[in-house]
Amino acid sequence: MIGGQRVGVAAYNTVHTYVWPLALAAIGLVGPAPLLELAPIWAAHIGIDRALGYGLRYRFDAKDTTITRA
Repeated sequence: MIGGQRVGVAAYNTVHTYVWPLALAAIGLVGPAPLLELAPIWAAHIGIDRALGYGLRYRFDAKDTTITRA
């Protein structure tokens, strides 16, 4: 990973939270329509990941997630 595991985990967790698709939808409501169209696709991607067992990652073990942690 570029920057190491800690940077990779931080990037993954940043992109896989629902905050950004919601913000994108809000911007799309007042701005360019394509942004509004991308927001549900991004949110669906996150939902599918969670349904498959891929949760947010812990920084000390990238394979350990909020869903798979025992």
